[in-house]
Amino acid sequence: MSAFEIQPKEHNDVEKIVAIMSYLTIVGWLIAALVYGKNKSAFARFHLRQSLGLIVTAALLSFIPLVGWLLNIGVLVVWLTALYQTFFGQQYLVPIIGEYFQEHFDFIC
Repeated sequence: MSAFEIQPKEHNDVEKIVAIMSYLTIVGWLIAALVYGKNKSAFARFHLRQSLGLIVTAALLSFIPLVGWLLNIGVLVVWLTALYQTFFGQQYLVPIIGEYFQEHFDFIC
């Protein structure tokens, strides 16, 4: 093992399930938010904010004909990457607007 490899932090099963479920449609996000209320963790909170940001971004882009629909392909790629990283217990900050999601969705605490 190289000194440069990053080992994912171990998370308990509930917070990992909440994080993964938050990326599975708006219904999955709502269920994850309800479960999160009973099992609060920084890992789940991070992913709830990122996934809500992706959901809102995709919804807003879908109202813009052609250009927005093409940009939604990029949102899909980022969503799949975030979901993949969540399976391995890592926090993936969405490029460009991920920090914005963390700051402005602070009502998820």
